[in-house]
Amino acid sequence: MTAERPPWLPPWVRAAKAGWPVAASVLVAVAQVVGTTVAGRHQGHRVPVDAFGYLLLLLGPALLVFRQRHPAAVVVGTTAVTVVYVLAGYPYGPVFLSMVVAFCAAVQRGQRRVAWISAGVFYAAHLLLSYVLPSSWLRGAEGRPSWWQELGVAAWLLLVVAFAEILRFRREQMAAHRAAEVEAERRRADEERLRMARELHDILAHSISLIHLQAGVALELIDTRPEQARSALVTIKAASKEALGEVRQVLGTLRAPGAAAPRSPAPGLARLDELATQAGHAGLTVSVQVEGDEREVPAGLDLAAFRIVQEALTNVIRHSAARGATVVLDWRSADGLVVQVDDPGPAGGADGGGSGSGLVGMRERVAAFGGTLEAGPRGDGGFRVRAWLPTGEERGEV
Repeated sequence: MTAERPPWLPPWVRAAKAGWPVAASVLVAVAQVVGTTVAGRHQGHRVPVDAFGYLLLLLGPALLVFRQRHPAAVVVGTTAVTVVYVLAGYPYGPVFLSMVVAFCAAVQRGQRRVAWISAGVFYAAHLLLSYVLPSSWLRGAEGRPSWWQELGVAAWLLLVVAFAEILRFRREQMAAHRAAEVEAERRRADEERLRMARELHDILAHSISLIHLQAGVALELIDTRPEQARSALVTIKAASKEALGEVRQVLGTLRAPGAAAPRSPAPGLARLDELATQAGHAGLTVSVQVEGDEREVPAGLDLAAFRIVQEALTNVIRHSAARGATVVLDWRSADGLVVQVDDPGPAGGADGGGSGSGLVGMRERVAAFGGTLEAGPRGDGGFRVRAWLPTGEERGEV
């Protein structure tokens, strides 16, 4: 994955990035011409640099301008220019600089095979000129190079190859790191969207079920028993207000900096009494039983336990003919909390136990903490939801 150029870069920075290949090529050309001219003064046995020699010294850097778009062609071209320069017998110096730059650019852009072949061709040409061709063919040569000179050339080539491979590895490592950051950010965004969708489902499913039930009661009693209809409407108003408050809390993570923080307490096991009261307005009597000593748990796990109870009671209201339910919080295990909701039944329809996204959401919440969930009909015709949540450490925010 290649990182796109940030659109917020200043114009002068983008212009500098676009003009860098040309500027670098000019620097290489200056280094080759000046360096070789100076070095040639101490190599009287070599052929003095003439017009053709200067042309070769400038041709290599000129090819470097295209090294980003055509790295393979540039490394082949600069290698050929360097071989011709050496064959002509001109003085040694920084003439190899353009070939080194082209080699590194080709390796970094995935043209490793072409770069390695070019390096091999250059060394083969060097061996050919030094040991195969007759001495009389070599312009300006003062004899065959010694073994230590040959070893120096080989070591120099290996050093260039190693440097280019290190640059390539570093470039790929940085690209992989950027790709991993992008993927992690995308995964966090997906998890956040899933969390918000789950929260909104639990909030709205419970509140809208209660509102729907009370609205039906109000419509039936508005003419014959207006006082009871008024009570149902009050329940609808309270439930809708509570739902709006919780929705604002869920969406608060998206609010702009400086926006007001939510004022109502976050949902948790401490608010089970409020949940039982809301269910009571819908005609469902909820009994909450606590076994063992309560203890503090991470906020994410506390919210997950609350949502499991809320969704289970919502399913009782929507899908069961029962008018009562039992919620059990079992703290007796040292490493976990058992949340159990029992619906005595019978089912109020074909989907009495509920099989929609509510149960799926409960399973996802429990799985996020490494717990287990059992949900299914009981032998007496009722329905039971039983979740075990480990409390040793927080596994994640759900």
